[in-house]
Amino acid sequence: MAGRVSPRPGRIRIIGGSLRNSRLEVPGLPGLRPTPERVRETLFNWLAPMIAGARVLDLCAGTGALGIEALSRGAAEACFVEPDPRAAQALRDNLARLKAAGGAVAALEAQAFLRGTARPFDLVFLDPPFALELWSALARQLEQGGWLAAGAWVYVESPRAAAPAVPANWSLHREGRAGEVRFALYRRGAAGAP
Repeated sequence: MAGRVSPRPGRIRIIGGSLRNSRLEVPGLPGLRPTPERVRETLFNWLAPMIAGARVLDLCAGTGALGIEALSRGAAEACFVEPDPRAAQALRDNLARLKAAGGAVAALEAQAFLRGTARPFDLVFLDPPFALELWSALARQLEQGGWLAAGAWVYVESPRAAAPAVPANWSLHREGRAGEVRFALYRRGAAGAP
């Protein structure tokens, strides 16, 4: 895009588990917005009892910090969905460098991925680029497409002023705000009307 300066590449830190204090290389890509460390710490405090052995989907993965944090804390596997080829390659490189077993990267748009063959996940991170406003559409696809295990947990990160519409059978468990970000953890109940 003419006149737009790409952000500089950087690093973010894994804050807990077996990979604690490891650094993730972050490519300098426009619109890439890693979840802040303070928010990740709060989220993983909420998730502590549920993370061991979980099957995780990091949808709109970006840096993959959420999924890698989950692997670090004992998740059995994490699928990272990231369409940008440079971000997807950075994710693969970080997983290989950290020897993070159980991580796999799908270089697809989230909506295209969710049109594929479903397998249920225990925990989903839903943090699409804010400008695309995909929260409600992706939440519907997750629920209707068979991507969520019974009792699955879904983390949703959105702009502070927005509370995206989610399926009726998702119950708000906890929420918080940090700067311009609202973050919320939902629990999936019995399937109901979308």
